[in-house]
Amino acid sequence: MNEPTRFGTVTPEVVERLSAILGAGGVSVDGEKIAVYSRDEVAERFWDRPYRAEVLVFPESTRHVSEILRMANERRIPVTPRGAGTGLSGGAVPAFGGILVSFERMNRILELDTENLCMTVEPGVITAEITRAARKAGLLYAGDPCSGDASFIGGNVAENAGGNKVIKYGPTGSSVLALEVVLADGSVTWFGGKRRKDVTGYDFVHLMVGSEGTLGIITKIVLKLLPLPAFGVDLLIPFPTVEAAIRFVPRIALEGRVTPASIELVDHHSLSQAEKFLNTRLPFDQAAAHLIVQLEGNDREVVADETERVGKLALEKGALEVFVADNRSSRDKLWKARKSVAEAIMAYYQNYAKEDLVVPTDRVPDLLFAVDALCRKWRMEAANYGHVGDGNIHVNLLMADDRPHWHEDMEQARQELYETVRQLGGTLSGEHGIGLKRKAYLPQFLDAPQLELMRRVKLAFDPNGILNPGKLVFWDKKTGEAGA
Repeated sequence: MNEPTRFGTVTPEVVERLSAILGAGGVSVDGEKIAVYSRDEVAERFWDRPYRAEVLVFPESTRHVSEILRMANERRIPVTPRGAGTGLSGGAVPAFGGILVSFERMNRILELDTENLCMTVEPGVITAEITRAARKAGLLYAGDPCSGDASFIGGNVAENAGGNKVIKYGPTGSSVLALEVVLADGSVTWFGGKRRKDVTGYDFVHLMVGSEGTLGIITKIVLKLLPLPAFGVDLLIPFPTVEAAIRFVPRIALEGRVTPASIELVDHHSLSQAEKFLNTRLPFDQAAAHLIVQLEGNDREVVADETERVGKLALEKGALEVFVADNRSSRDKLWKARKSVAEAIMAYYQNYAKEDLVVPTDRVPDLLFAVDALCRKWRMEAANYGHVGDGNIHVNLLMADDRPHWHEDMEQARQELYETVRQLGGTLSGEHGIGLKRKAYLPQFLDAPQLELMRRVKLAFDPNGILNPGKLVFWDKKTGEAGA
């Protein structure tokens, strides 16, 4: 990726200006610190070269962000927003240097409005803190990404994180009512409000959600809250084959007449890595696959009845057993294993491709059959897990640590996998985002008119292309330059 000459650089004068805006403690040019902040969970060895910001800043208010962008836009200096760095697509990696904006100091819950069932927060609030604050008030924030104990809500919104409760509540965007946004020229605007209905103009709220910081920088978020379910149960259901587990999923709704909050799939390889990582064991851990089915409601008898129906149906459809976790300790143990799979794979493998694929739910078996065939062809392993209830499967292709030319082999395998996903009516990412990692593959899934429309939208919001350049949008439709 060649850096466009149209971008300005960070000079001593720029650093001085930033220090005047933020104070000396809000600006860092320390190389080691910048290196740490200039990455996310994608290991640097997967990039073609190290990517580094030129200066790191820590705003504490919307005014700070506005003044940073106004100055950067005047000088055409790239600006990359960063949350907690838990992303898996390189979305917060500064592809063209410039200014890296960390939101860790904009970390306040500003309002919990129980009358309008919403909460206003800054982008640097850890997602789990929002969940706890809502729960304390007897309310539910439905966003539940597996990284919730560490991720910032701003990053969840920027990537439209999905998480575990999408079946019942939708992804992060379904919980976003309004956003305060600083545009590229430093101007500040609000999209949306504490309203549940609004067709007054374009839906800019949900254009911003998932835009990966390429259209504006989010400085406040109004989140929808719901009544907190009084009762909850998690079912751990092992199956003898992955196919049997997946085929059971639609039966829960069609025959069981139940809408779970979550239906998660963890195959044997994924579970074994999580068990080793956590030094724990789950029941029937030699099974080919486990489903985690979460049921919740306000009537104990209704939840108990749904639990019985789903359990009985699972056994009829070939489950090896049904384990009921109905207390906090057992439920936490179960979900800790599920949420540790990604970290475990990164701990035990060096050569991997972590994919975030989505297909229509009835094509998930076809996807996993294709993954098996791909593994045989390329002499590799796979660990598959994820949100099977909404067709979002995290396929992890794994190659031996000592394999020569693994990178080239993995790239070819990924290309074949992507083509299969496209043919199955699927797409490239369900919740991790495009970022720096997947941008080159967008034309495989989006046609030319859509790519051109995205470019025009980008130009309308950010004429100088300074906002998170190198992500999501091809700047020059003729050359394919990835500057913005």
